[in-house]
Amino acid sequence: MLKKTHRFFQNLIILGLIGFILIGCGERSMDGMIIMTRVDKTKQVVVDDFGSSGPYLTESSIVSIDPENKDATAMLHSEGFYSACAPELSYDAESMIFAGQKSKGDIWQIWEMDLKSLKTSQLTTSTENCIDPTFLPGGSILFSKQTRDTAGNTGHALFTCNMDGTDLRQITFNPNDYFASHVLMDGRVLSSSKEIYPNEKEANLMVLRPDGTKAELFYQGDEGTKLLSGGSATNKGKIFMIEARAGDNGAGKLISIDYNRPMRSKVELSEEIKGSFKSIHPQENGKFLVSYRSLEDKTFGLYEFDAAANNLGKPLYHDGEFNIAEAFLVAKSERPKKIPSEVNMLHDSGLLLCQDINFSGDDHAGKDKEVSRAVKIEFLGLENSMGKVDVEKDGSVYLKIAADTPFQIQTLDANGNVVQGPGSWIYIRPNERRGCVGCHQGNEMVPENRQPLSVLKEPIIIPRPKALIAESKVESEKK
Repeated sequence: MLKKTHRFFQNLIILGLIGFILIGCGERSMDGMIIMTRVDKTKQVVVDDFGSSGPYLTESSIVSIDPENKDATAMLHSEGFYSACAPELSYDAESMIFAGQKSKGDIWQIWEMDLKSLKTSQLTTSTENCIDPTFLPGGSILFSKQTRDTAGNTGHALFTCNMDGTDLRQITFNPNDYFASHVLMDGRVLSSSKEIYPNEKEANLMVLRPDGTKAELFYQGDEGTKLLSGGSATNKGKIFMIEARAGDNGAGKLISIDYNRPMRSKVELSEEIKGSFKSIHPQENGKFLVSYRSLEDKTFGLYEFDAAANNLGKPLYHDGEFNIAEAFLVAKSERPKKIPSEVNMLHDSGLLLCQDINFSGDDHAGKDKEVSRAVKIEFLGLENSMGKVDVEKDGSVYLKIAADTPFQIQTLDANGNVVQGPGSWIYIRPNERRGCVGCHQGNEMVPENRQPLSVLKEPIIIPRPKALIAESKVESEKK
């Protein structure tokens, strides 16, 4: 009897061990692994900026390597996909999202992969291409989606949705291409934004809340430079990106800026390193995973970069048959702040207060030439003028503007001549309240401590009634 009982417990222990092993094999931890996008050099040239092909890497694949095992081969994670790229890790490091095509010619969709089971699930079912997903701190995701505006211009707007694809919402509405979004620790979204209408401009970094409100310029490179990546932030108040300078044949250089003074703090980190960088991703140890190609190499490999020492380490992965486009280390990260939304879709407008349209924040304005004083402001839509309005004696104007409608602003003198503008495209979200110091003011300017005269009256509605727009046009033609 005792022998039978003993044998029973032995068998039970053995079965338990087998079950444990089977579970472990089926759900292997990915902690400490590096996940990256690679592209066969014969099938796709890695794009060096946000050009016509954008961030879509055709016939790309997502793989992982063990950085501690130099002899290990890359493990494929996008089997069954014709193209897969732009992987983004969740804060708990248990899953990732990415953009992919199952078959050639398919619409690019956003997918999720469980990093234990390695099973994938489709999150979007869009009729237009989706790319560059990122996790939001509230449990939803944000990504770029191809759109067409009322004037027929095709670009990429930012959208959000739940993890099951429901509650799809567009949050940007200007005629721009938005790519390479990253969530800052303060909860705002930092995104590469490139104006494409009426004329294509160089990309810059815009910052906005996850509901699309309070969108503003964050960083713009010097004349002759070109932004080649989005911005990646650390928890030490620094933001890193890749930029090309005029005369460098498009070679990407690593730069950093300060979170508090992004327009006045640029530091070049790789000036002494010959070659070109493609991507950069910060790690908890203060170092960075970078995609880099030397002058001698024909493909981008994966390296570790020490920003403190301005030193590029030995390659972590370099295969002459592939380009490495982006990479990250599988490790938990701090969840950013969640910002409450002020958007109310029951409203069809938002409010904009400008304190003084004649204030530009330009230290040199008026020193080299006399600048006329503006007395009117005109709103230019995608297809026509949305109206002109007079400003108060102190230069202020208070407006109620149709929500989610892109517009540009230009200021006019008493004779109807343009003083400044048109500026960059703006939009106001439903129920949004926005204020600005003046037209074309610097992003570090603060308003004067006074009450603008315009707020003593009801806000002026934009677009103006068609009859008033026509009347204003006749007056301009007479002048």
